Amino acid sequence: MDRTVGDVAVSAVEPGVEDNQQPAEMNLAQLLDGDVVARLTRQAQASGVPLTGEGGLLKQLTKMVLEAALQGEMDAHLGYGKHAPAGRNKGNSRNGSRSKTVVTDIGPVEVEVPRDRDASFTPQMVAKRQRRLSGVDDLVISLTARGLTSGEICAHLAEVYGTSVSKETISVITDRVLDTMTEWQSRPLDPVYPVIFVDAIYLKIRDGQVANRPVYVALGVTCEGGSDVLGLWVGDSNGEGAKYWLRVLSEIRNRGVGDVCMLVCDGLKGLPEVVAQVWPQTVVQQCIIHLLRNTFRYATKKDWAQIARDIKPVYTAASEQAALDAFAEFSDRWEKKYPAITRLWSDAWPEMVPFLAFDVEIRKVVCTTNAIESINARLRRAVNARGHFPTDTAALKCLYLAIRALDPTGRGKARWTNRWKTALNAFDITFNGRVTAGRR
Repeated sequence: MDRTVGDVAVSAVEPGVEDNQQPAEMNLAQLLDGDVVARLTRQAQASGVPLTGEGGLLKQLTKMVLEAALQGEMDAHLGYGKHAPAGRNKGNSRNGSRSKTVVTDIGPVEVEVPRDRDASFTPQMVAKRQRRLSGVDDLVISLTARGLTSGEICAHLAEVYGTSVSKETISVITDRVLDTMTEWQSRPLDPVYPVIFVDAIYLKIRDGQVANRPVYVALGVTCEGGSDVLGLWVGDSNGEGAKYWLRVLSEIRNRGVGDVCMLVCDGLKGLPEVVAQVWPQTVVQQCIIHLLRNTFRYATKKDWAQIARDIKPVYTAASEQAALDAFAEFSDRWEKKYPAITRLWSDAWPEMVPFLAFDVEIRKVVCTTNAIESINARLRRAVNARGHFPTDTAALKCLYLAIRALDPTGRGKARWTNRWKTALNAFDITFNGRVTAGRR
């Protein structure tokens, strides 16, 4: 079936005819000659027809393609083409059309949907009661994942595409990911992770009244060097606690994780004992960056630079004994002025020193929780504009969409994997082949 703009014919692919003769994904250049497109564009400009916007060439072409596809579906449904002699005395036949406006990712487009006499035709390209093409839904989900509120998305669609979409519609669109989110949250995990980073961020969620609630995040490094957000869990308003981490880690174990070489955390009290209950062989390492941040909280700003220089030999020591000697020197200089700093490092010592026994490549990647902190920064950006969430599910939906949008191009994943290759070899030697066992 051919439609014409100016004197240029555009041929549409008819479902049920060309679909059986062409691959599933076809390059547009195979259908349209470049000269045809150029001529069409020139003629539109010469006639004063804009390329985009209301009444523009792009909208007209979209209308033509949609209507041609619908006519093709009707041909397949009836078994003959429009005005074809084969359709005479066949019983059912065409019965005009009805106008319908659908929202597309270039704005609203009015199309004529064909009808048949016995009302048995069920269109697929623009289904009954369908008011949006899938591209609009994808756009709404993408904008939500990047932190825009429902009101901001409504304004964006109206300003850029001239499309009116209500906040309720946006909520309905994003709710479609809930089933996918549930599957993601309960999916089976790898049997072995060389490293798992854990942390929590705080969101305002209404639970009777609005309160700060921790959302627990676990990031695993796979045996191939990839990164895997293992899940999201909303805690209670009492704050981050080791007791809830026991529930989170137990769920991770029940999803198939039988072994974790190291778990890196921010120094939460009681967490090492919880980890030992779930994975007895796991080494718990406190994030050195968190420890340094807490150190500076006890000192005046004018002493920060000197304290940083004096404490560095402790966490960069070649062995635990060397670290103890360096810490003794640090304490002799600063304990009298800042006794809380000495107590802080003494209390954190059992979880601070494990990485000193490992290869320098392991030290580089486990001395900090930056890997998960960067993810948390993206999550916070997605939720900051929202004030508070009405339910736990609403909060998790927003965070899940943000996680889906973390690395759409895949380039970040490649960089991450390359950075971990050397460290994973060191892990395999240090932990007696447990990483290799996870690859089997």
